[in-house]
This record gives sequence, C-alpha cells and structure tokens, in this order.
Amino acid sequence: MESAASNHRWGLTLPLAGLPLREHAEQLRRAEATGYTDLWSGETNGPDGFTPLALAAAWTDSMRLGTGVVGVFQRGPALLAQQAAALADATGGRFALGIGASSDRIVEGWNRIPFERPLSRVSDTVDFLRTAFAGERTSTGFKLEQAPPQPVPIILAALRGRMLELAVAKADGAMSNFLPLSGLPRVREQLASAPHGFELLCRFFCLPGEREQVEPLARFMFSSYITVPVYAAFYRWLGHGGAIAEMCEAWAAKDRQRAAAAAPWELIEDTFIFGDAERMRARVDEFVAGGITLPVLTPITTPDKLGELVEALGPS
Repeated sequence: MESAASNHRWGLTLPLAGLPLREHAEQLRRAEATGYTDLWSGETNGPDGFTPLALAAAWTDSMRLGTGVVGVFQRGPALLAQQAAALADATGGRFALGIGASSDRIVEGWNRIPFERPLSRVSDTVDFLRTAFAGERTSTGFKLEQAPPQPVPIILAALRGRMLELAVAKADGAMSNFLPLSGLPRVREQLASAPHGFELLCRFFCLPGEREQVEPLARFMFSSYITVPVYAAFYRWLGHGGAIAEMCEAWAAKDRQRAAAAAPWELIEDTFIFGDAERMRARVDEFVAGGITLPVLTPITTPDKLGELVEALGPS
C-alpha cells in the first residue's frame, strides 16, 4: 500500500455543496489552480455520479475525475462499462471508476431493487469490468465498441472486513466514508497485504465553526447516516455498538429528534472536520499521517464562502 508520506493527492467532492452544477466551472478552475489533484463525485439523492464529472472534464485540465462511488445494483455491468469508457475517452485517461454496493436504503428502499449478496455482486462486477476494459468479450457476450486506451483504475467502496479484503484482491484502491480517526488503524490492518500503489481514499465532511455552530447539522448528518444498516454494522465492527445503540433505536422508532440528541458527540468529533481552516487542515493531516492516501474533502458552507474555504483547505 502506498505510504501517506509519499502521497501528494488532494481531492474535492462533486458537486460542491449548495452550488448549482452550471455554476461549478469557476470554482473547479480555482481548485485546480490551488493544487487539488482530484474530483470525486458522490451519488446519494443529488446528481448522479457521472454527470458532474462529464462537466468537470471540460472545465479542468489535469485533475483526476472519479466516481466516489456509483452503485452496482442500480446499473447493469455493461452500462457501467459504457459510462466509464466514455469518461475515460472524454478525459484523456483522467478517469477512475469507484463502485460499491451502496446501501439497502438506497437500493431496496428508493429503487425497489433487491439488496442481495452485495459482496458477490461487487466482485462479479469487477470481473466483468476488467474483461470489458481490456477490450475482450464478457461472459454475457458484451464487448465495448472501443475499449479505453489506458487501464481504468477501479476503486471499491469498502467499510469493513470482507469488502476491504475484496478491494485488496481485485481493485486498485478502497474508499471509506464516515471513518473516525480512532478506527483508521483497524481499516489499515485489513489492507496490510495490499500491493504497492494501492490507494485508501476517505471522504471528509468539513464544517467550519466551533461546536455550538456546527453541532445541530453534525448531529443530524451523523444520525441519518450511521443508522443506515451498512454504516451501523461498520461502527459495530469498529467497536462502537454500545455508543450508537440508543441513536439507532430512536431512528428505528422514527424519532429523528431523539436520534440526533443521542448521537455520541465523541464519535462525531472523531469523524467530522470542525473549527477554523487551520484546525480543519491539521485534522485532515492527522488522517493522512494515519494512512489515508487521498482525502476527499466536502466543504459545507454558504455558496458565497465556498471558494475561500476550498482554497483554505487546499494542499500545502
């Protein structure tokens, strides 16, 4: 696995919070000039994971563009291969494909698709994509009209155990999310046998301000995410089952206010990036020193302050 000391990549989440896609051009050029190397899209209930990257391809010159991440249940593997090949072509090889199982809430709840055998589904999809990207015919008879001229890196969304093992075995990197600093050593332990150059990405939610300013939003975000079964399982795997039990019980009872109040502040503080720009940057640096090879920052502020915050959090 690539050491943090040798890594100089620094990423941003697309789309930028609160900013319409059509207004991203100036901010992305500004971020590239500041030294950000990567843009990684999210895909929850905002824009899809590919459209913001297609726009960014025209607005940037050298930044790597990655899906961070798109789900393997919502798209068939042939369509995933087509979309990835198209962006690899449009970007001149600057594209990386981040895929994952997503969550039962998104797959089964929102999309009415059975959330079954997620590990196998991800593994089979990686095999399909490797074959397709090589310009070969897959087991289903599919073959890309034009294979990517360069290999497309595949990054797996992997929170714990077996998915991290799968990432080491078949992918070029793993991407974590809502990872507390105290849990980073356990994740790193699972990646001990990863090959040289293997990446460990993590998304960080950056909320400028002191506790009294950020606490309501941080509690809402934490309770709404960590009560999703796959994230609750992640936190139990990290040893925090007792700390999140009351919050999960309140959420299951549809008492959102009690769930937010029960969110353990010590874990929120261990996971989110708070404070002024200097403190936030120092906190991200702690994760990098601990083994994150690519921090993907999600600055959360008003649109008029976004460019300033992005610059302040940029690579040193």
